[in-house]
Amino acid sequence: MLAAVGVASQEELYAEIPETVRLRAPLDLPAGISESELFAELRRLAGANSPAGAMVSFLGAGAYDHYVPAVVDAITGRSEFATAYTPYQPERSQGVLQSIFEYQTAICELTGLPVANASMYDAGTALAEAVMIAVTQTGRKRVLVSRGVHPEYRQVLATETAGLALEIAEAACDDGVTAAALRAADTAAVVLQQPNFFGGLEDMATAARAAHDAGALFIAVVDPIALGILAPPGDYGADIAVGDGQALGNPLNFGGPYLGFMAVGEALVRRLPGRLVGETVDGEGRRGFVLTLQTREQHIRREKATSNICSNHALNALAALVYLSWLGKQGLPELGLLCARKADYLRARLLEIPDVAPYTAGPIVREFALRLPRPAAGIISALAERGYLAGVDAGRFYAGLDDVLVLAVTERRTRAEMDAFAGALADELATPGADRG
Repeated sequence: MLAAVGVASQEELYAEIPETVRLRAPLDLPAGISESELFAELRRLAGANSPAGAMVSFLGAGAYDHYVPAVVDAITGRSEFATAYTPYQPERSQGVLQSIFEYQTAICELTGLPVANASMYDAGTALAEAVMIAVTQTGRKRVLVSRGVHPEYRQVLATETAGLALEIAEAACDDGVTAAALRAADTAAVVLQQPNFFGGLEDMATAARAAHDAGALFIAVVDPIALGILAPPGDYGADIAVGDGQALGNPLNFGGPYLGFMAVGEALVRRLPGRLVGETVDGEGRRGFVLTLQTREQHIRREKATSNICSNHALNALAALVYLSWLGKQGLPELGLLCARKADYLRARLLEIPDVAPYTAGPIVREFALRLPRPAAGIISALAERGYLAGVDAGRFYAGLDDVLVLAVTERRTRAEMDAFAGALADELATPGADRG
């Protein structure tokens, strides 16, 4: 920079400033803090204007309170991305096509599978599309889905396949882990989630072998943050991996928009729904990007269409790409490990409370479930009055689990917040009187 402005040294740069007014002594400033810590402090100061303040979130179940770095908004807010449409004309859409290609590459590296599509609407629709790929590929009509797969994803699957005359069978998930004996005979696909809805870690390799032995495809519903420290689906033989990219730079926003991702083995590339961007060269040998292996008409042929998904969440996918690039190969494992350690700490603190017991045992990544001595709905309501979003009532989705609370811990939760939450839960459980659930 000195050379660019034509000076030989920093002293020469400041030559016009009198010595008497130059700052020589070190400034009496506190140590620097990270961007996330700075925003937390600014939120604390801004919260002084509101008597209610901000809620401390331990919600999960597919919607996570991760920190979104400023670079995500800075890039996704640019006009060429914010107004993006499906790039049918490559000569006018190289920027958008390249961003989608780079996103697909990131998903492939994340999942360990060779091909990913542009993006899906959310994890639920991605799962439904994955099942339809399996049904078309195998010619079978039965699908085996673990009850540990997110109940809302399973609801979307049931809705989207209602007209296909499929048999959606369920595998038991007792005490937070899918039953080991999977009856996969005559099935098109076996579906497990890792980690599952309760935060439990499944034996994905064994399930994949059971599926393949029966001639079925194995579909893994995966969490992208957990993939920082867990084996990728490609390593344990998954044919299709799907999941939700909300945790990848997409903030909580009243339920959406979210981002579904999908990756497959090469044998299924022609059956991929949505968009697929490929890399090529133009007539002059320059690198370029185009929609490939599919035509637009492939998605608008009614019952003959590959899929009814005709668009993609390109802006959300770009946010995920920027976020993953910001984290890098070292940052993603560090984030996954940080969440796991914080979740393990909070679970240990909460298990110190009398009559609180684990529902999911074993290691966890970010989410876990506990059995409470009272219905979870009432506890959630009471703790909301104390400023906490205390988790998800499993009884909303599972009969007989009204006393099970599912909690999630991200890197944004501090030890002070977790200790205070444990104290608030202990106080609430120790308070006599009628339950408010």
